[in-house]
Amino acid sequence: FSIMRECTVQSAMVDAVHKNSMHTKPARLDSIFLRGLKFHGYHGVLPEENVLGQKFVIDLDLSVDLRSAGRSDDLQDTVSYAEVWSRVRDIVEGPPRQLLEAVAESIAEDILSTYPQVHDVKVRVHKPHVAIPGVIDTLGVEIWRERTGS
Repeated sequence: FSIMRECTVQSAMVDAVHKNSMHTKPARLDSIFLRGLKFHGYHGVLPEENVLGQKFVIDLDLSVDLRSAGRSDDLQDTVSYAEVWSRVRDIVEGPPRQLLEAVAESIAEDILSTYPQVHDVKVRVHKPHVAIPGVIDTLGVEIWRERTGS
C-alpha cells in the first residue's frame, strides 16, 4: 500500500508539472545577444552630466526560440539585431534620465513590448566614466525582465 500510494503521488506531481509546463516557456531558450553597444547620452543626477553627456555601454541578452529562423534562414523568423540596436540607441541618446535603472527599464520595456517572440531580456547599462573619487573601470546596473501575462 505504501509503494502504491507513493507511485500515485509521484504520478500526480508529474502530471501537474507537465500541465503547468504547457503554459510556460521552455526551461532553456536560445539567446540573441548584443555586447558593447556604445552611445552618447545625457543621463545622471549631476547637472554636468545632463549638459555635457557621456558614453554609455549597453549589453543585452534576449531569450528567443530561434528554431524557425535556423530552419528557414529568413529574417522575418527572428529578431533583427540592427532594429534592436536602433531602438536602444533612441532610448540612450533620447531624453535624459537621472538613474541608470530608468534607462535599463526603458530598454527592457521597449524590447518586450516590441518583440512578442522575446520571452525575457537582460539589460546591462555600463557607465565607464563616473564622477566618484577613486579608480574604476566601469559601473552600472543589470536588470532581468520577463514577459508577464502571456
